[in-house]
Amino acid sequence: MEQYNKTPEEEERFVEAQFRELLDGYLASNHRKKVEIIEKAFRFAKEAHKGVRRRSGEPYILHPIAVAKIASQEIGLGSTSICAALLHDVVEDTEYTVDDIEQHFGKKIAQIVEGLTKISGGIFGDKASAQAENFRKLLLTMSEDIRVVLIKMADRLHNMRTLGSMAPNKQYKIAGETLYIYAPLAHRLGLFAIKTELEDLSFKYEHPAEYARISNLIRQSEERREIVYNDFADPILKRLDSIGVVYEAKARLKSVYSIWRKMETKHVPFEEVYDLYAMRIIFEPPKDVSEKEMCYKIYSSLTDLYRPHPDRTRDWITTPKANGYQALHVTLMGPDGNWVEVQIRSRRMDEIAEKGFAAHWKYKIGESEEEKELNVWLKTIKDILDDPTPNAIDFLDTLKLNLFASEIVVFTPKGELLTLPAGATVLDVAFTLHSEIGAHCIAGKVNHKLVPLSQKLNSGDQVEVLTSQSQKPKLEWMNFLATAKAKTRLRKELRRIQMPVVEKGKKIFDDFLVQNDIILNNNVMTKILGTYQVASREELFQKLGSGEVSIDDYLNVNTSKGARSLVSRLFRLGFGGDKTSKKKKPGEEVSLLPVPVEKINTKETYVLKFNDKERNFSFADCCRPIPGDEVMGFINDRNEVEVHALTCPRAQVLKASYGPRILATRWDEVAGKFMASIRIEGIDRHGILSELTRMISTALNIDIRRLNIEAEKEVFTCDLGVLVGSTADVEELCKKVLKINGVKRADRVK
Repeated sequence: MEQYNKTPEEEERFVEAQFRELLDGYLASNHRKKVEIIEKAFRFAKEAHKGVRRRSGEPYILHPIAVAKIASQEIGLGSTSICAALLHDVVEDTEYTVDDIEQHFGKKIAQIVEGLTKISGGIFGDKASAQAENFRKLLLTMSEDIRVVLIKMADRLHNMRTLGSMAPNKQYKIAGETLYIYAPLAHRLGLFAIKTELEDLSFKYEHPAEYARISNLIRQSEERREIVYNDFADPILKRLDSIGVVYEAKARLKSVYSIWRKMETKHVPFEEVYDLYAMRIIFEPPKDVSEKEMCYKIYSSLTDLYRPHPDRTRDWITTPKANGYQALHVTLMGPDGNWVEVQIRSRRMDEIAEKGFAAHWKYKIGESEEEKELNVWLKTIKDILDDPTPNAIDFLDTLKLNLFASEIVVFTPKGELLTLPAGATVLDVAFTLHSEIGAHCIAGKVNHKLVPLSQKLNSGDQVEVLTSQSQKPKLEWMNFLATAKAKTRLRKELRRIQMPVVEKGKKIFDDFLVQNDIILNNNVMTKILGTYQVASREELFQKLGSGEVSIDDYLNVNTSKGARSLVSRLFRLGFGGDKTSKKKKPGEEVSLLPVPVEKINTKETYVLKFNDKERNFSFADCCRPIPGDEVMGFINDRNEVEVHALTCPRAQVLKASYGPRILATRWDEVAGKFMASIRIEGIDRHGILSELTRMISTALNIDIRRLNIEAEKEVFTCDLGVLVGSTADVEELCKKVLKINGVKRADRVK
């Protein structure tokens, strides 16, 4: 970030110019012109934040101005929201109260500022329990006034745009939190432009080298891409002109993040991402023609010119997406032999697609169909909020399911339409209809054919749920569910069934504490949960109550023999055998304290070392990174540094939920062999396997630990597990293997 360096006079002029830009944008909109109250809010906020500076050195007031500008010009909100955005940090950071805001600006602005204050400092705090609670607050406030969360999105977007001034570990935390929660939330609210920018900015700070590489490849391919696009688009433009359509046509390039995601998930290089761009046609409908009719008129003209893909036409006009998105998509075979998606939208549809629900208010007074859809979603969110899940990670994972990106539409036998995430099953439908139906579901009928309750559904399926009163819900059903509502309801049912067992386990645990005069605190509980390898107290009590584990095996304190049990091992207790601990007097309670450990400085980049003499980290089992991978550190409950690949789904959760425990890392002295998985594909022939293994083990001197090869007709797939020193060894292996006659692809599988 550039060094901020302005004289007081220059600074004053700059702040006033920024505010003027905000006002000019507002005056150019079609909102009622309430300039006076906006001016008043600006002066109030400027005075309240006087003398305060951001980390970059800029005066703090520039942040509220920028947030208000995004709310106004990029989301399309009016004067009430602009005032609330200007004032959004006043109550949190200064002496002023919500009552002061109400006195000066009225009840509505004060309510929005109060809602924003409740969820200040990011969704997540330092403690797990507070994270879930803060997110509940956000969602409850959101259901009261959607403007609260829209301004919060503007706040997050500006923070992401200025993230360069933060320390690396803070960048990881904020970028991870953004990608995990805010980007899906923006998608769910229909804020497509903001969602795309949030994803790209998160990617830029999490994977700077990859971001720079792909951005460079996009620039290098621009000229060639423009030629290909013009060859495809020119005949379309001539046809639309000839039939008198008033339109705007443009190429919409895939975002850097979505290109990278495709490269990662499909294991393809940049050159093989053929759908780099989509064509968008935005039309102005004539007065006597409906938008839908016009969309299909344009569709007909396009399919006269190019062959459409039979399975990739999407009518989001007849059945809009749950976030209000409407358009007609068709994928056409271009003159170069590649498929190109064309999105056909009216001007109204385009504004709603880019700005989301706020754009509806421009076109309709009162509750539109799309806003009803939003309220249905908010009702579902409240259903999740009612679940007293103590585990913050569980809560966030469950919620994440509801911020789904791709949807299907299914029908009940009575013709009721249900919108569900892709991958939803018969069991999801059962729980969506009612908890009782879900709890007693035994199977389903999909399009009149009997199927198991785990059957995945497709758009357009008619689904009937079959139940039996003798059926009871099972824990493994969690694996069959794709909706947040279903997971929440199943968890409640399981809890209800398990409650007597949990109560029994709690009594066993409480009796143990009383018998040993032990005071329970958070540190002690964290260590105990880690020893039993369970995520929550409830899970621990359930295992104790069912007899699955015994407290004697783990926590028995034998003072007479001085045995070093879990308690005496992990905590400095007065049970003897520890010179530094205080001896317990008769009748005195003993407080369990964690053993003091060396504190890790999270503000500095942590240097990863792994050799014969020193090892200062461990590899996470969930992703198994190897030296050379882009990784981050996480300080676990044992104060050890756990290394996760930045692409690991678990890392996303950790960044979003345990920000203060995240470390920026770099590899240093790492010596050893690490397991990597390689997939090789090609044309099958006699002797190719022998040639492959000989090259890897002899020419490259790499040990093979796992090998599985499958051939179907002329094509083979080979999955290898090899021991390597770093990512450089993997790259060398793949490069050499590709030289073998018949091998078409060799990639590392993460």
